[in-house]
Amino acid sequence: MAKCDVCGREENMPYNCSQCGGTFCPEHRLPENHDCPGLAQWNDPSGVFDSGFDDSVDDPDGSRSLLDRIGIDTGPGGPLGYFRGNMTFVFLVLMWITFAAQLAVQTFTGVVGNPSFYDPTVFRALFTLDPQNPLYLWTWVTSIFAHGGLFHIAVNSIVIYFFGRLVEDYIGSREFAILFIVSGILAGLGQIGIGILMGDAVPVLGASGAALAIMGVLTILNPGLKVYVYFILPMPIWLLTVLFAGYSVFAASAPGVGAGVAHIAHLIGLGIGLIYGNYVKGQIRTPNQVQLGGGRGPGGPGGPGGPGGPGRGRF
Repeated sequence: MAKCDVCGREENMPYNCSQCGGTFCPEHRLPENHDCPGLAQWNDPSGVFDSGFDDSVDDPDGSRSLLDRIGIDTGPGGPLGYFRGNMTFVFLVLMWITFAAQLAVQTFTGVVGNPSFYDPTVFRALFTLDPQNPLYLWTWVTSIFAHGGLFHIAVNSIVIYFFGRLVEDYIGSREFAILFIVSGILAGLGQIGIGILMGDAVPVLGASGAALAIMGVLTILNPGLKVYVYFILPMPIWLLTVLFAGYSVFAASAPGVGAGVAHIAHLIGLGIGLIYGNYVKGQIRTPNQVQLGGGRGPGGPGGPGGPGGPGRGRF
């Protein structure tokens, strides 16, 4: 059972607004019926309210969207309708598919009978953002979904699963997808860029830059959000963010601490999330609490070996 945020009516199957995150009964589920903050940002004289994924509703003749022009229906009943409200799960699936591809490449390029010894050339060209080959543009994206081991991908999956769903509900699927990809790319580029300047650049991979951006957005939009660390210890998300940021700053500046982890990428991703959270602050309603468990923080250090192997920054 849940109460409608407008009238207080108890509902067994409430509606959740993807723009403001509120909970409503059938009578108040439409944005115009619950004074949704997102309406103030929607300049549509005909009163059509966008879900936040498809720009074509903004186009009078329905031809401005590239997907419209090539005949692909992005509406709720179309082949791409699933992606509305589900980009968190799409990204998680892509992460695990990429991880399986990493294992396959590692196996097929490995020494017969001992796949832990493998030719890293193909692996790095496909899955890591490498300071030696920064213009391999595909790796700007593939490195976000690739990970340095089972523990690495498991921790990032937990963070993205719990926090990503909330942020996607708050800001919409399109904005969430852009935030995830852009923050992941900038975090990786920032890590290798600063590494090059400091003379200590190594290839990087992992989704922690995007995960920390998601965490930063939540810290701004709902600083009192209660997170259950390890599913037991309650902690407001602002405190969790401060502790994690403090550790990352310390580890990035202290030689030998947190070796093999791209702490600079963590901080860049978190910074992007905090900036974006400030940008959309005031437009979003932020209810609920969340449980978070497992790991030593997003992108925490894993053991040596596995996809990515030692000597690669994991984030």
